[in-house]
Amino acid sequence: MANAHNSHSSLTNSRIDLLQQEWTEHNRFHDHGEYPCPVCRHGKVTEMPLMETFSCNFCQHIFTTNFDKQLLKMVDSQLPLTWYWNGKIWKGIHREGAEVGWTYVVCALAFVVIPTSVIGTGVYLFPPMSGSLLSWLPLTWAILTFCAHLSCIIWLIIEYYQFPIFLYVRALKRKLSTIDH
Repeated sequence: MANAHNSHSSLTNSRIDLLQQEWTEHNRFHDHGEYPCPVCRHGKVTEMPLMETFSCNFCQHIFTTNFDKQLLKMVDSQLPLTWYWNGKIWKGIHREGAEVGWTYVVCALAFVVIPTSVIGTGVYLFPPMSGSLLSWLPLTWAILTFCAHLSCIIWLIIEYYQFPIFLYVRALKRKLSTIDH
């Protein structure tokens, strides 16, 4: 009786092992698959013909792979970003020495707030004469200062994460034009 129970238990365990093996083989990152792009999150990453690299069909980024460690590395940027395939989605791997900490946030806020407050304080302390031809200029200058400094911070964030905003807009226009026809 105990022998039959052990045989049933080993049979159940072998089935579980086979299912886990099938699940991991099915969900593993391999060279003939099609995966969502970790950069634009819109296109598909597939193997490039006659090359040992992958590319996205939407944002056109080029990636190298490490199938043993299930890694995808973007090689066409200054900062090589790396992702790990967990079987369903890509998980970003943090680079050593490149963490965005609170000091960067404080510096970015200071870069936007200090120049804007200097201009705004000047406008408040020395208001233009009402009814003059350029009375609108000081307030407009303060608003432009805020927008210009904020756009610099946004540009740096886009460059850091390598988000292809122009390719994204162009591809969306192309996709919408094919829908219309």
